[in-house]
Amino acid sequence: MKPKSRIPTLLFFLSFAIFAGLLYRFGEYWLHLLLLYLSGAAWARNFVSKLPVAQAVAARFVAGETIDDAIDAARDLNAKGMRVTMDYLGESVDNPADAIAAKDEILQLLDHIYESGVNANVSIKLTQLGLKLDRDLVLDNTRQLLQRAQSYNNKIRIDMEESGVTDATFDVYRTLRDKESMGHDVGIVIQAYLHRTEADAQQLIDEGAWVRLCKGAYAEPHDIAFAQKTNTDASYLHLTKMMLSDKALQNGVHLGVATHDEAIINATLKHVQETGFPIEAFEFQMLYGIRRDLQESLVKEGYKVRVYVPYGRAWYPYFMRRLAERPANLWFFISNFVKK
Repeated sequence: MKPKSRIPTLLFFLSFAIFAGLLYRFGEYWLHLLLLYLSGAAWARNFVSKLPVAQAVAARFVAGETIDDAIDAARDLNAKGMRVTMDYLGESVDNPADAIAAKDEILQLLDHIYESGVNANVSIKLTQLGLKLDRDLVLDNTRQLLQRAQSYNNKIRIDMEESGVTDATFDVYRTLRDKESMGHDVGIVIQAYLHRTEADAQQLIDEGAWVRLCKGAYAEPHDIAFAQKTNTDASYLHLTKMMLSDKALQNGVHLGVATHDEAIINATLKHVQETGFPIEAFEFQMLYGIRRDLQESLVKEGYKVRVYVPYGRAWYPYFMRRLAERPANLWFFISNFVKK
């Protein structure tokens, strides 16, 4: 970027930094909401995604744009004793052709995982596969992915998105798992910040499900989601203990404890040590590029760790939600721009 063309952009980020700093002063929650808003704002996406520095900083969280980039990242993580979940970035398509194109890309991803021999499965977002367009379309796309995964003795996990599609996501998941007998080859994600999740978790325990538990990264109204981080954290730990119980173990539940929160991780470790819960019956899950030190230390202690590796060109919403989850990352982003 030429020096003159950098000035408006630099002024924008300095102004944004001052505004964000004021929000942070009055509460991290408000900065969190601002970043979540920006994750879905088209004008912000169009502006930020064109900045070389934004692309460079996003590379901390995204393996690259191609399947080969994702495979290379998985191979490096496997060498460190970690498993991988791959995610082709994208969501909320608005036409069937894009949903089919996403399905075809993920089919190729499954092929490459098998051919490369990396230890990895795949997560998918149903809105990327047509959930908001047509139920038959998303069912057919997801069925094809599961069938391809099964042919390779692999699995597919369905990510949970905003609350407006939670029931529809569970419907597709249970249709494929139960009515079409996909069983543990298809998994589901639940979000600790939703009030409904305790009931969902209890049902999944009864069903003996394959589950990832995360905190949640979408802006949700207070009547359906916890507004305060402390309440979400308490919910997360409560749900973790529910799903790492004798009943859950007997029913065949396998939990992915997806968090970078050391307090929750330490509480989970204390729980499994005190109860004697077998470490092979669950795993810790973390995002690519975040808390590498913690990932490696857990592996050294003998715990299973899976790293969520996203790739693709549609990195902006994912990147902004990572900033929203940990607003301190915003200052890293701005400081890197100023240094350029």
